[in-house]
Amino acid sequence: MRYSPCALKNARRRPAESSVTDALLEDLDRRLAAGDPLLPTYKTKVRESHALLAQRFHQGARASLLVRQAAYFTDAILQRSWSRFLPLDAKASLIAVGGYGRGELHPASDVDVLILTSGDPRSLAEHIEPLVMFLWDIGLEIGHSVRSLAQCIDEARADITVVTNLVESRLLAGDPQLFELLGEATGPQHIWPTAAFFSAKVEEQRARHAKFDDSGQNLEPNLKEGPGGLRDIQTIGWVAKRHFGVNTMAALVEHGFLNDREYRQLKRGEEHLWRVRYALHLLTGRHEDRLLFEHQRALANQFGYTDATANLAVEQFMQDYYRRVVEMQRLNEMLLQLFEEAILLNNELGEPVPINRRFQARNGYLEVVNSGTFARFPLAMLEMFLLLQQHPELQGVRASTIRLVRAHRHLIDGRLRNDIRARALFIEIFRQRDGLTHATRRMHRYGILSRYLPAFHAVTGLMQFDLFHVYTVDEHILMVIRNMRRFALERHVDECPRCNQVYAQLPKPELLYLSGLFHDIAKGRGGDHSELGAEDAHAFCLRHDLSAFDAELVAWLVRKHLVMSHTAQHKDIDDPEVIQEFAHMVGTRIRLDYLYLLTVADMRGTNPARWNSWKAALLDHLHARTAEALERGLD
Repeated sequence: MRYSPCALKNARRRPAESSVTDALLEDLDRRLAAGDPLLPTYKTKVRESHALLAQRFHQGARASLLVRQAAYFTDAILQRSWSRFLPLDAKASLIAVGGYGRGELHPASDVDVLILTSGDPRSLAEHIEPLVMFLWDIGLEIGHSVRSLAQCIDEARADITVVTNLVESRLLAGDPQLFELLGEATGPQHIWPTAAFFSAKVEEQRARHAKFDDSGQNLEPNLKEGPGGLRDIQTIGWVAKRHFGVNTMAALVEHGFLNDREYRQLKRGEEHLWRVRYALHLLTGRHEDRLLFEHQRALANQFGYTDATANLAVEQFMQDYYRRVVEMQRLNEMLLQLFEEAILLNNELGEPVPINRRFQARNGYLEVVNSGTFARFPLAMLEMFLLLQQHPELQGVRASTIRLVRAHRHLIDGRLRNDIRARALFIEIFRQRDGLTHATRRMHRYGILSRYLPAFHAVTGLMQFDLFHVYTVDEHILMVIRNMRRFALERHVDECPRCNQVYAQLPKPELLYLSGLFHDIAKGRGGDHSELGAEDAHAFCLRHDLSAFDAELVAWLVRKHLVMSHTAQHKDIDDPEVIQEFAHMVGTRIRLDYLYLLTVADMRGTNPARWNSWKAALLDHLHARTAEALERGLD
């Protein structure tokens, strides 16, 4: 039977250096021709293929090559097995789906296949059931479904997951015309048109990210499902294939969605994640995508990291991982927005609404007036975040402007940091009534915060190898600022009623936010991070024209940010002497209020699972007793 164009389009090329597994396949065929028993011979070759690819990985072969070699070898095993168990005239197709459909198999990945029949699948049960059992027996982790063409179409129409799997399907063996019919019937012209498919995948990603608190920088990240992980890269590929009919990320360069530099960053990030995942599967011997605490040290050693004075090898390994993930998040956000304009808006952009000489709004997003704005006026890269705070009706920054930020953020240098206008803009962002959480997260995501505050770059992706801190230092700092902002919002008053009341009395909330920004910024340097951070904070505040009193208050908060937590949890706060000692340390009610809010925000942002009503009550009690002591006057 002649192969259809659809089948040929989905047939996969042999990967480079496929001779590595070809030798195993040739030996398999020789042994079977010589009369060796079927099942043991296949089982031996499957086991040898796993060992061979693992050896090549440890010798330094690229994971991107190995996952394709594994898929190529598995293709050959399945094709040979199909021909042994299914009659030649069977009206059925063997189809690779999911990650296997993409031609990617990690050491413990499931081999997902669809067995498609033209009629009732039960008519071929006597052939299919022995086939599946055989594949399991020889050591393949088969994930299979058996569906008629009609059943498959109905399920794809009802379930975005099913149609997504089919987007990546490849014909392995069997009836090519049946496979082509499936492709036509489940194409965007019949079900899940690209606009609906795109919207569903974006919502799916949003829900998935929410499960990880919208952060890929957790203590034990999921390198597949977490924000910035492999699933985010795959989402780009699914949408691109469904709408544009492209099979590679390189094609996105041709379509103008990626430039060469971004494409290289995307591929480097994907290779890094693949390599870590490959090693994780080998280390655990199972399908494991979570970088659990217990595996991180072994992986760091395997990848050649060594302990340094300030940072353990495992902390360096995880920092590199987290920085890759942040970069993948940036690219994912930009590409999805470009896809939105192409797919939902059909590239028909609305008329721009002027905001000032440098910025305008278009389709609900902020954009620069022209591509030379940042080159001529780098301060606009800070102004952009202030404008978003002042225009809450805007959803964010247009992808084309994000790309310009990425290209020009190097202009935020020492000269710009010393510009009085830049300092005024930065402080004004922290003085705004609304939008600080989004502003700081965007500044970090686009790489601006690290450029403006080099000390923040040093803690970006920096984890602490313990079970107490569940976020990287940079993510923790942003979480603390978020917690502080929630003290001001009525809808979050139930989280900490006393905090809401105390916050309302603060004369300058921006000082609280600045203490949150600096409280852990000196971690990883060696020495007392509270003292070093206080020095940084004091210098920063004076440089940004805050009064000497305000600068000293922020520095004091950073220096003492651990004291209230320690006192509440480790001392008898019903003892008048303890209260008197703490009150003497604090000195004034204004310091007490700021320190109380910083402490609550810090504890809640360190490990939310360990924050509870008991700890909240301890801090409330310490705050109340100390306030009373200060009101009576210190001895």
